[in-house]
Amino acid sequence: MAMIDPLLTAPLLTPAEMNAWDREAARLGLKTELLMENASREALHALAEKLDGVRGKSVLCLAGPGNNGGDAVALARHLHDAGAEVVLGLARPSGAHKGAPGFHLRLARRAGVVVLRAAQALEEAKAQPPDAVVDGLLGTGLSGDPRPDTAALIDAVNRLGQRSFVLALDIPSGLCGLTGRPGSPTVIADATVSFETAKLGLALPQASPYVGELLVRPIGIPRAVREALPPAHRLLAPELALMLPLPDPAMHKGAAGRLLVLGGSPGLTGAPFLSALGALRCGAGLVTAACPRGLEPVLKAGCPDVMTLPLGEGEQWDASMAAPIREHLEAWDALVIGPGLGRTPGAARFLEALLQGGPLPPAVWDADALFWLAAHPRRLERSVITPHPGEAARMLGLAIPEIESDRAGCVRRLAESTGAAVVLKGPASLICQGGDPSGSVYVSPFAEPNLAVGGSGDVLSGVAGSLLARGVSPLLAACLGVYWHGLAGRLVSGEFPYRGNLASEIVQALPRALTEWLDAES
Repeated sequence: MAMIDPLLTAPLLTPAEMNAWDREAARLGLKTELLMENASREALHALAEKLDGVRGKSVLCLAGPGNNGGDAVALARHLHDAGAEVVLGLARPSGAHKGAPGFHLRLARRAGVVVLRAAQALEEAKAQPPDAVVDGLLGTGLSGDPRPDTAALIDAVNRLGQRSFVLALDIPSGLCGLTGRPGSPTVIADATVSFETAKLGLALPQASPYVGELLVRPIGIPRAVREALPPAHRLLAPELALMLPLPDPAMHKGAAGRLLVLGGSPGLTGAPFLSALGALRCGAGLVTAACPRGLEPVLKAGCPDVMTLPLGEGEQWDASMAAPIREHLEAWDALVIGPGLGRTPGAARFLEALLQGGPLPPAVWDADALFWLAAHPRRLERSVITPHPGEAARMLGLAIPEIESDRAGCVRRLAESTGAAVVLKGPASLICQGGDPSGSVYVSPFAEPNLAVGGSGDVLSGVAGSLLARGVSPLLAACLGVYWHGLAGRLVSGEFPYRGNLASEIVQALPRALTEWLDAES
């Protein structure tokens, strides 16, 4: 099983994993006080960038009693030393700041930082809002709503945020670091500086309105710690472009990937067409769409660039159509199975016959093929499957809300049961490879409303299929396909800011998306 170089993705830590890193760093001798000092200095640099310097700027630092608050306390001292007009507002009495946060609070007082209770500092800031407010009230471990007294402070921060720049330390207060779900209320930040790595919740779409610009800054966690305790989640990054198969100057169409798309039924001929066209736009050399003979003229009329393979007679699938495909399997490097296939008994018998008689080439299973797989589960080690939440729910025997409440757990379960590389589609799609002992889940950085359109999933299946046809492993094909498709959706959103785009326009954006992707990586 081909794995992905960790250097080509960005780690996403759960709060528990970050705590484990902190403990292991401390075991090696790196004290919490020093990590807090490093974090506060990185936050100083980030704030200076956003304010165009901090000398003479007014800044209100709000600190809870935990380590997140300790970062804010240490930052207040650095701001004071850098010439800012800083006030440190404590959410709890000074005596609540124990350990490393207490150490930095005593240091801040001795350095001359003005220290008030947070409620008083926020009340005084109403008359003349500061240039910036630093949120260090709550850390990444919160789940549920903040306590009423902290909620009042968060509401006050959000009112100030209408006129002041708001910088959240590690995570906006009120946001869950594991799920990205906002509490009531949650700080709405202009920027969030996350220390050492982004936390998992920050990368999830529901967190986006609160995080603002996400800045990830190192604080000195040793490499030995990061390698000994690898995170279970990783964010797809532009560096993945280094894994794309490069065109060979001596390439001919047969060497650029030969893909067969199996799909289409009455009223659903557009699905295999979009899949095939997506594969061509991603560099596949030869793409053939196989469909019932009676539908072939309709499908062929859509695009002369896509070859067709008419099967049987009439417009419905049946078991006999599998034989000519199995007889010529060597003609294709990969398959896409399911776009617009339909859910008729004939389509089911076709799939059963197709799987009899030996292994298939690497394949993407999508759409109606997943409906069949839910009732006929099997191992698909050399495959990619691309369920949306409804299809995943059917395959796991769950309700859609259960899928959405534990997307990472569900994508792992699907990967374990099928052996495939599973793409759980949706905002911030998740990818997991069956058989991976680490159970790593890869997270897409894209949550593009313009991808939520009929036919978009068919395009994705073609993108992943084109990569499989060029010899890319299922896991890498899934990750590259999701990133490429997501970037195309982002490009389309620039042209259609209120949606209204067609799936075919996602297809047309794929080459431009690749250009931007390669430029970003370089």
